[in-house]
Amino acid sequence: MNSKKWPIIIVLLLPVICFGCGYHFSPGGENIDQNIKTVFVENISNLTSEATLENYIRNAFINEFRKGKRFDLAKSRKTADALLTGSINKYNITHLAYSKTDIAKKDRVNVSIEVALKNTRNDEVIWINRNFTWREDFTVDNNPNKTEINKKHAIKKLSTNMAEKVYRSIISGF
Repeated sequence: MNSKKWPIIIVLLLPVICFGCGYHFSPGGENIDQNIKTVFVENISNLTSEATLENYIRNAFINEFRKGKRFDLAKSRKTADALLTGSINKYNITHLAYSKTDIAKKDRVNVSIEVALKNTRNDEVIWINRNFTWREDFTVDNNPNKTEINKKHAIKKLSTNMAEKVYRSIISGF
C-alpha cells in the first residue's frame, strides 16, 4: 500500500474509532422528570437484628447521590423534589468454606432491601425495587474480634456496591 494513503486512512478512521457506533446507556437520568433536581435520602428502616446496618446503607446512598451528577442532595425532606426511601427486610450470614476440622473459614453476608424513589409533589413512585439483594464474602478468623472487623468491612463494601447499583438502575430507568 502506498505510504501517502496512510494519513488519509487514519483521518477517515479516527472518528469511527473515537465515537464508535454511538450506542450507549443514557447516564443522565433523562427518563426522570427534569423538574426533579433534588433528592433527600430518608432514614432506612431496619427490620433485622443487625444493629447499625441501616446507617451503612443510608450513608452509602448519600455518597452515591453526592457522586452522581443528575441530582443534588436536599438538606431536608421539605426541600426535596424526590425522596429515596427504604427498608432492610432480610439479613443473614451463611458459611461458605470450612477447615478440615469443620470450622467455618469463609462466610457470606446477604442483605435484601426494598428501595424506592418517590416524587414529593404527587407521591408518585418514580422507581422501586421491592427485593433488591446483594451479598459479600468475608474471612472468618480464629480471633473473633478480627472476624467481626472482617464482617463490618464486608457490610460496608456491600452497602457501597448496593447503593451504586441502585443509583445506576434509577438513572437508567431499569
